[in-house]
Amino acid sequence: MSDVSTTSQKIVPNIWSNQRAEEQAEFYADVFRDFSSEVTGRYPTEGLPDFQKDMAGKPVTVDLQLAGTRITIINAGPEFEPNPSVNFMLNFDPVLYPDASEYLDATFEKLADGGFVMMPKDEYPFSKKYAWVMDKFGVSWQLILTDPAGEPRPFVLPSLMFCGAAQNKAREAVSSYIELIPGSSWGNVAEYPEQTGPAEAGTIVFSDFQLAGQWFTAMDSAVEQPFTFNEGMSLMIIAHGQDEIDRYWATLSTVPESEQCGWCKDAFGLSWQVVPDNMDELMSRPGAYEAMMQMGKLEIAKF
Repeated sequence: MSDVSTTSQKIVPNIWSNQRAEEQAEFYADVFRDFSSEVTGRYPTEGLPDFQKDMAGKPVTVDLQLAGTRITIINAGPEFEPNPSVNFMLNFDPVLYPDASEYLDATFEKLADGGFVMMPKDEYPFSKKYAWVMDKFGVSWQLILTDPAGEPRPFVLPSLMFCGAAQNKAREAVSSYIELIPGSSWGNVAEYPEQTGPAEAGTIVFSDFQLAGQWFTAMDSAVEQPFTFNEGMSLMIIAHGQDEIDRYWATLSTVPESEQCGWCKDAFGLSWQVVPDNMDELMSRPGAYEAMMQMGKLEIAKF
């Protein structure tokens, strides 16, 4: 487990990896500037359930720092795979990077190598240069050349695409997250003026918003998609004390069969992990891993 108590980032995007977390981190180190990674937890060498015995002693989490944003890769098995419903928008702003256009080009080429181009690198009505690409590990990235005259945004914005069972629910979902999490608010919102594929008139073509001071984006898909939210990409929210865990859990956990080891699924299908800010200390206690494996909601007193 990573040390969640040393960061002010309230919500940490998590990527599920099929035993390739370290390889994946090395790949991103070659792609991005302002990047670092660190193995932040290892599986115990004993006491693992049968399905995890081959993971004994291996990394369980690798933390990435990309231009000031923390992202965690979970090193696990083949149970889940990422899909584009949760992705990352990268804001290539000339204010942040004077050679932003060239940096975008180089990033696109590296991410596309062995991956899949979802939207080709080109000029679009909303940007002089934009692309959407899935890398060879299944993680999706939107690369956008930003107008430096616009409102400032960070380089990395975790992005939610509401599609499949969650189609046309972006506004409802984001409103619920803003209501739940202190320090949250809407930013820009653009609507579809008319029915566009499965997206109804008045639903969200693009929005950005803050959760606990962190910027995210959300949209309703204009194309029927063969996927929707799953555990391959999740959001970890860090809580201070059991009362805060309980408060988040009461709203975010709506699917009882998805409750395991602090994981839950909300009313829109998005997967969350609700964890205490002293998780490192809890996991250092004897028998902590076995205790956690028996929990749905994490209960600090039971570690």
